[in-house]
Amino acid sequence: MIDFRLTDEQEALRRTVAEFAREVVAPVIGDLYERGEFPYEIVAGMGKMGLFGLPFPEEYGGMGGDYFTLCLALEELARVDSSVSITLEAGVSLGAMPIFRFGSEEQKRTWLPRLCSGERLAAFGLTEAGGGSDVPGGMRTTARLEDGHWIINGSKSFITNSGTDITAFVTVTALTGEREISTIIVPSGTPGFRVGRKYSKVGWSSSDTRELSFDDVRVPEENLVGPRGRGYAQFLRILDEGRIAIAALSVGLAQGCVDECLRYVREREAFGRAIGEYQAIQFKIADMEVRAHTARAAYYLAAARMLIGEPFKKEAAIAKLVASNAAMDNSRDATQIFGGYGFMNEYAVGRFYRDAKILEIGEGTSEVQRMIIARQLGLSG
Repeated sequence: MIDFRLTDEQEALRRTVAEFAREVVAPVIGDLYERGEFPYEIVAGMGKMGLFGLPFPEEYGGMGGDYFTLCLALEELARVDSSVSITLEAGVSLGAMPIFRFGSEEQKRTWLPRLCSGERLAAFGLTEAGGGSDVPGGMRTTARLEDGHWIINGSKSFITNSGTDITAFVTVTALTGEREISTIIVPSGTPGFRVGRKYSKVGWSSSDTRELSFDDVRVPEENLVGPRGRGYAQFLRILDEGRIAIAALSVGLAQGCVDECLRYVREREAFGRAIGEYQAIQFKIADMEVRAHTARAAYYLAAARMLIGEPFKKEAAIAKLVASNAAMDNSRDATQIFGGYGFMNEYAVGRFYRDAKILEIGEGTSEVQRMIIARQLGLSG
């Protein structure tokens, strides 16, 4: 029987991150969010806490933990703000993890210590404007080998952490042959590598998301990550793991909605009574708690299977689907409970509502998750 109780070390980490989120993130994130500013000081604080190094071995500057401990941190951060949480998630699971999973020993020792410390960030250049969910079919970025260098041409869209002042590199997926996809490290500042302006987004306003372009970008042959032609398999593994992380972030947002509503309904009065005394409100909050609880169990199970080496693709897709639905539903209900105040950006639930929708899209849409689940059940079409 699986025991979902946290160890003493895991509980200590959870409490530490929760305290950081309440005392460091909460007081300033509203203003940063309104201005669309990247939270550099918060990121530096997370780096000092070792959060960017949580799942990596100490020999590379990490904390020697595992992927589940990262998920615990993501959940607690997202209970307060998702921009901060996605910055950590993308920095670890999309930025550093491809190097750790598939990079050479030299690449690991060159890049991981600075990424684990939070001194630098990395990004994963996968999505293209015309590709959407059909990543291999829509890929147009190419890389050819010439005189010991890769020559890269193309563009990427919606890439997180790609244009900050501390971004070290982007790992780019590119066609290196007919139906052959490889991944290549492109350091920031490489000639021909241009980073576009920040997108004007509905949510995640304090995270960094940009379009990238590559015009005859030259990088050394040894910047190839893993064997040539293994890029497709690499990003499938990274996305499977990332879906568990996004599920954890989604649970944090869903639980944050419960937290905010519990405080509000004890203070807000209507018709002479605190609105928390009305059964209609009580039932709505009870349903919100059920969604968060169920989604948390789903990502715990997916993470448990991953850590013991069992297949987890279906469980990760289920967790991501259930948790993103919970986040969307809870943010909608929380906004309704807050009434007009829920439509104001100064209240956290307003940010939660704006942030929730992307969780049904990023790291694989809800429709893609259903396709994965169906195929894992033996259905095809």
